[in-house]
Amino acid sequence: MRPAAKAPPPPPAAPPPRRAPDPSDEELWAQATAGARPVAERDKVVAGRTPRPGPAEFWHPDLDALRALESLVSGDAPFDIADSDEFIEGTVSGLDPQVVRKLRRGEFSVQGHLDLHGLSRGEARAAVEAFLRESRQKGKRCVLLVHGRGLHSRDQVPVLKEALRSWLATARFGRHVLAFATARPQDGGAGAVYVLLRRLGR
Repeated sequence: MRPAAKAPPPPPAAPPPRRAPDPSDEELWAQATAGARPVAERDKVVAGRTPRPGPAEFWHPDLDALRALESLVSGDAPFDIADSDEFIEGTVSGLDPQVVRKLRRGEFSVQGHLDLHGLSRGEARAAVEAFLRESRQKGKRCVLLVHGRGLHSRDQVPVLKEALRSWLATARFGRHVLAFATARPQDGGAGAVYVLLRRLGR
């Protein structure tokens, strides 16, 4: 009896495929920038987006009165105030009444003036503060603020006149001011205010 033939051995297993090497940095950069085109004007700076303008200044007639009341309550407004439709007046508490009378009569020499016609409330406030500070630094004692009568404003209300009365009585302006009073007719009358300044260092 013939012995059974042996089965042929299985073919050797195929070797595993070789793993492709990781791409180099240069190859990765080439892939990432494929199709990119150089900028024609390499030094050109791209302009940023224009920022939105800030909110418009809000003002209401009651705001000045409220701020003045807050200053009085906090002790930041050491001024005695008097006013009417025709005049405004304010003095540091305790100031010699004779000095106030001289100011009211226009007996102090006006050493500088600031015309506020055509300015907005915000512009006028900044201009007045800078003018008073500079005038005081130069040793001036009496200056004139021309605010107008409000004849060309809405409802012919002297907005800047009312604003000045509030501003000059606050601590921010009061550090420069001893007293203020509506000017004599020859200096502008109800459309202007004399301001008596503190001496520098006091």
